[in-house]
Amino acid sequence: MRNARLWARMLGVERIGIVDAVWEEAGMFIATVRPSKGNRGRCGICLLRAPGYDHGGGRRRWRGLDAGTVMVFIEAEAPRVDCTVHGVVVAGVPWARHGAGHTIMFDDQITWLATHTSKTAVTELMRIGWRTVGSIIGRVVARERARTDPFDGLVRIGIDEISYRRGHSYLTVVVDHDTGRLIWAAPGRDQATLTKFFEQLGPERCARIRYVSADAAAWIANTVA
Repeated sequence: MRNARLWARMLGVERIGIVDAVWEEAGMFIATVRPSKGNRGRCGICLLRAPGYDHGGGRRRWRGLDAGTVMVFIEAEAPRVDCTVHGVVVAGVPWARHGAGHTIMFDDQITWLATHTSKTAVTELMRIGWRTVGSIIGRVVARERARTDPFDGLVRIGIDEISYRRGHSYLTVVVDHDTGRLIWAAPGRDQATLTKFFEQLGPERCARIRYVSADAAAWIANTVA
C-alpha cells in the first residue's frame, strides 16, 4: 500500500504493526492493521505468548487520534488464544489495552486533556461522552499504578479536603510535597477515611514520614498521631 509507512507513523504503530490498507467510510478513515510478528499470539491480559484457540468473534475496531477533523479507526482481526494463566481470551494488540475501544495514544491524550482542561472542552474536542473519559482515566491510572508505587519514598506529605457537588460531598486528598503529585484520594473527610490511607501505606512506610502539613482539623491530627 502506498504511504503505508506514513500511516503507520500517524497511527502510532510504526514498530508494532503493519498497515495493510486505509479507506474512507461514512466520513471516517479506517486503517486495517496487523500486529508485527513479535506482538502476535499473546494473551490480551498478561501479554505472554499463548497458543491460538480460534478466530474469535470477527474483526474489531479501535478509535485512534483524529486526522485533523476526521475520525480514525484501526481495524484488525480479533482471534482468541488459550493462556495458561487467564484461559481463553482475545489476543492482545500492541496499540490498545485489553478490553478497550480506543488506542493507547487516544487514552493518553484524553487523560492529559482531563488534567489540563474543562470537562466540556474534553468532550467537545475529542467527541466522546464524559462517562467514556472516566473509563479511559481508570485504565491509564491502573496501568501506571501497576508500573510504579505512588507511596514509594514518601517523606513529606500534605493532607487536605476538597468539596464537590456544591459543598455537599467531600474528598480527602494526600499529596507528596517532594514531587508535587496527588498520591491518594477517597470520598469522606473523617478519621475513618484518612485511616484507610495509612493502612495502605503500611507500618514501615508510615515510619519513614517525617513531615505532615494540614489544617487544624482534629480528625487529621488524631489520625496522624
